[in-house]
Amino acid sequence: MASVNPVTQDFDVLIVGSGLAGLSAALHLAPTHRVAVLTKRSMSDGSSAWAQGGIAAVLGEGDTFESHVDDTLVAGAGLSQLDATRFVVEHAPESIAWLRELGVPFSQEDGHLHLTREGGHSARRIVHVTDATGAAVQRTMIERVRATPNITTFERHTLVDLITSTKLGLPGPATCLGLYALDEAADEVMTFRAPQTILATGGAGKVYLYTTNPDTSTGDGIAAAWRAGCRVTNMEFIQFHPTCLYHPHVKSFLITEAVRGEGGRLLLPDGTRFMPQHDERAELAPRDVVARAIDFEMKKHGLDCVYLDISHQPAEFIREHFPNIYARCLELGIDITKQPIPVVPAAHYTCGGIHTDLAGRTDLAGLHAIGETAYTGLHGANRLASNSLVECMVFADSASQDIRADAPRAPPALPAWDESRVTDADETVVISHNWDELRRFMWDYVGIVRTNKRLERAAHRIRLLQEEIQEFYANFHVTRDLLELRNLVTVAELIVRSAQARHESRGGHFIRDYPQLADVANPTILVPGP
Repeated sequence: MASVNPVTQDFDVLIVGSGLAGLSAALHLAPTHRVAVLTKRSMSDGSSAWAQGGIAAVLGEGDTFESHVDDTLVAGAGLSQLDATRFVVEHAPESIAWLRELGVPFSQEDGHLHLTREGGHSARRIVHVTDATGAAVQRTMIERVRATPNITTFERHTLVDLITSTKLGLPGPATCLGLYALDEAADEVMTFRAPQTILATGGAGKVYLYTTNPDTSTGDGIAAAWRAGCRVTNMEFIQFHPTCLYHPHVKSFLITEAVRGEGGRLLLPDGTRFMPQHDERAELAPRDVVARAIDFEMKKHGLDCVYLDISHQPAEFIREHFPNIYARCLELGIDITKQPIPVVPAAHYTCGGIHTDLAGRTDLAGLHAIGETAYTGLHGANRLASNSLVECMVFADSASQDIRADAPRAPPALPAWDESRVTDADETVVISHNWDELRRFMWDYVGIVRTNKRLERAAHRIRLLQEEIQEFYANFHVTRDLLELRNLVTVAELIVRSAQARHESRGGHFIRDYPQLADVANPTILVPGP
């Protein structure tokens, strides 16, 4: 048994993840709590900074909460929970007001917030900072966090596992007591102790070969919570963004939903527009509909990509509304004021996650989950565009309120990470090969269109990989690559198990063996076994 760690880091709240959810929670809690923010890369890495479109909130004349709720329920294909949807929609305007107080420079027109429209929305309600909303919000947040005395940041610290009372054999209800994290600079695993922990680790897009997500999106929080005994819900619903830039020299560059919202048309190489044949809403249909339509047309015609054309709009309009997309495409020789943009679908958002309530509480006392890593009930079977950033802020606030209301408690002494029986790996090529194999078969077998046979093949491959990875984990010093691979294969298992349990096609889950909707919409809830 390892001895008590003499260098345990003690805080009131541990927050894993430095995106919008994690930093919002840190700022809310800092006036009353000592907060640690752990992030496995730099503070600015993560999906939040990549969000282009904006933040959905009812602010425009004639728009209503009921309309935003209805749009969310439609996109969620019958699986969005009404209480969670109302909760987020009704708190969205105050979240925007809070961001403005922090100094986020939202785009304006005639002295008022400029509201754009995106697919699935019945009104203009998207607050944005041109076409780089996430980056602007993230910059503002990081500046505030770095200037706040009660927040300590730990960059390049990767979550290894949560420390629970159950794992330590302590009596009483299952409780999160802290966590282990790999400090890359020191190449050692540190112990962090706190009565409250918040997982804000983002989604799991890197489980797929093609994704709009950054390299950090490896499902770390979902996998760690599952290992700690928490339920996960609706993991089969992976949203594939319809329009990722298709170019051999570009990695994961998203073409925002707002391009279609401002009149962009999807075309075949010969210039034929195809979306009206797939859905009466055409390019403004929800993402799952558009992604499947593109996938269908690419397979039908043997195409590498389709094209998104906004060039019929005035050039000045395009440069003003989409300056970053315009500049990036121009670097690659594509003038979007004159030419269509080559695009393909890519894994974009994890609609399911760690099961939580409206305060962000998980099944484990002392553990909250917020942002993309959590299942709150908002997104259902398919996320409505620009509902993700506002969900981050609303639940960061509600989780912070819950933590402030909780009576303080002192966790027990925690054991140090035990590396006494491991050695340095001599063949790390095994890890890179397993990474590549996992992402390729998940794309081929568990992608936009699924079948029972494909899911069976994926499940078989996952079992083999889990054996290899567990052997590696048990015998060698941990590295970030190994930890991320371990988490991704766990998330892959959860996705496949959830997909096999759903005998219908709904939202982001389309399976040829069950093409119809079931009569009753039920969430897929997985419970950890012994």
